[in-house]
Amino acid sequence: MNGYNIDWGLMANALPLLLRGLVTTMELTAITIVISMVLAVPVAVARMSTIELVRWAAQAYIETFRCTPMLVQLFWIFYALPTLTGLTLSGFTSAVIALSANLTAFMAEAYRSGFQAVPVEQIEAGQMLRLTRLQQLRYIIVPQALRQQLPVILSLNISIFKDTALVSTIAVSDLMFVANTISSESYRALEVFTLAALMYFAIAFPASLITSSLERRMQQSAATGAPPSPSLLSRMMPGRRMVPA
Repeated sequence: MNGYNIDWGLMANALPLLLRGLVTTMELTAITIVISMVLAVPVAVARMSTIELVRWAAQAYIETFRCTPMLVQLFWIFYALPTLTGLTLSGFTSAVIALSANLTAFMAEAYRSGFQAVPVEQIEAGQMLRLTRLQQLRYIIVPQALRQQLPVILSLNISIFKDTALVSTIAVSDLMFVANTISSESYRALEVFTLAALMYFAIAFPASLITSSLERRMQQSAATGAPPSPSLLSRMMPGRRMVPA
């Protein structure tokens, strides 16, 4: 390694600080995922609306965040949005808004694909049971769409976890920010950034393996024609007791 001596002592001393940064990264990721999984449902429904104004507004939102760089979105919300609103946003709040808005756009498209794959017969059965549109979404459409699109949703969540590294550019004390600070002070970029990369890998790789395993199982189930697990709709049919969600 061209005579380079790794400073193991620095890595040991940096580890607790990096772990604190990782906690912030995980908090940011968890908040973003929860917000996006909720907001993506109405956005996906609006994207399929028969009202053109609603449909085009949802599509404009989705394409705006899918077709512009995450870093630009982050800077715009942190620097430009306060200029328009007069409100000063913290780095963490700006990061949550930017990451959630971005992930919601991608998640909405995944949901839309899942919604459209739900058999029309099941939706018609829900209408025969006089379910409202919200009840159809809750008991029939959303549960099946989530199951079908689970590998895609998990992949998006892994991507947003890695994209949180960008929030270090607006001084959020995440893993990347802490690593960059330690590297600047110690001039030992190799040790610090290698350790940071291993920490990202330790979270993302197992999640990636789980996603791949789920995808293979779903493909094998579809290939063998295995019957799907009972849906919530089947529990609502006459003669069955409805189990509360």
